[in-house]
Amino acid sequence: MKFEGEFVWHDHPNTDEVFVVLEGTLEIEFRDGTVTLNSGEMFVVPKGVEHRPIARNECKIMLVEPKGVVNTGDAGGSLTAQNDVWV
Repeated sequence: MKFEGEFVWHDHPNTDEVFVVLEGTLEIEFRDGTVTLNSGEMFVVPKGVEHRPIARNECKIMLVEPKGVVNTGDAGGSLTAQNDVWV
């Protein structure tokens, strides 16, 4: 998927979430710090940890999470994607 901008603060109480950066740079903000990922790097956000992905410039990422997981967790809003659709 292509991603640019700031996502919403959210968590996933029942599953980890894996971010793999294919191209560009992605920041993942946490309430106590930030992780910066560059092309070829990955990071696992543990279940229940509130976070907010940010791409200051367009980047390409692969997001790995179980079927049925809502991308915005319980936060909802306009960035909530239709679930279980191949893109």
